Amino acid sequence: MSFLDKIDRAALPKHVAIIMDGNGRWATQRRMPRFQGHRYAVKSVRACVEAAADLELPVLTLYAFSTENWQRPKKEVSALMNLFFEFLKKELDTMLKNNVRFKLIGNRDGLPDFLQERLSHALDSTSENTGLLLNLALNYGGRDEIVHAVRMLAESVKAGDLQPENIDESLISSKTYTAGVPDPDLIIRTSGELRLSNFLIWQAAYAEYFFTDVLWPDFNKENLYEALVEYQQRKRRMGRTTDSGANSKSSADVPLPVSSATVSSISETSA
Repeated sequence: MSFLDKIDRAALPKHVAIIMDGNGRWATQRRMPRFQGHRYAVKSVRACVEAAADLELPVLTLYAFSTENWQRPKKEVSALMNLFFEFLKKELDTMLKNNVRFKLIGNRDGLPDFLQERLSHALDSTSENTGLLLNLALNYGGRDEIVHAVRMLAESVKAGDLQPENIDESLISSKTYTAGVPDPDLIIRTSGELRLSNFLIWQAAYAEYFFTDVLWPDFNKENLYEALVEYQQRKRRMGRTTDSGANSKSSADVPLPVSSATVSSISETSA
């Protein structure tokens, strides 16, 4: 029986985010150049987008390139930027076919000029779609995002349009790249690593976590379904007790032992 058959479609998360990790190790294990791992990973992206659209998930966020990834060898970074260029062309049809709305989160200004036109085309072409919102995190860093939000608020305070005592969590959230989007309910990380790596650190305060040893190029629809099934077994109390009104099946308060392909709550994120 597929994990798909076990999913309760009435209790799906509103926002799933994935840290796509392990491309380089996947290629190294097969004696390929690291870049080939990134190229093979595109099929995993396509599979997850199609699965999320079929399940009618509202939001899927994919961590594609961090602010720290610029420190990688120039040859690898250049190859990745060219791969993103190809992806935006080849996968646009997949997004249109599945009624997917594409959005970029991260510092777009820091991306190469040759990507800008293709990014604009993908954003404009899918802007009227009403299905899955696909956030692609490119040149994204959680701390950088918070700095960006704080600077915007500081400018408002400096201009006299905002009083410091009026700054609250919702106002800060409104200045993030994911403004208006529900915080992630479930964050998946592949390759066996057990950390957030500067991903959605503001938004992930009460997210559930699913860690798997599967390397990203091998991650498929069934792996996604498994994560969703595990998520639905949890009780999410959001700091409350069960008797105080929490009624979903996941808990952010009681961490479980972490093992391969096991959901675990983390109350404190680590970079």
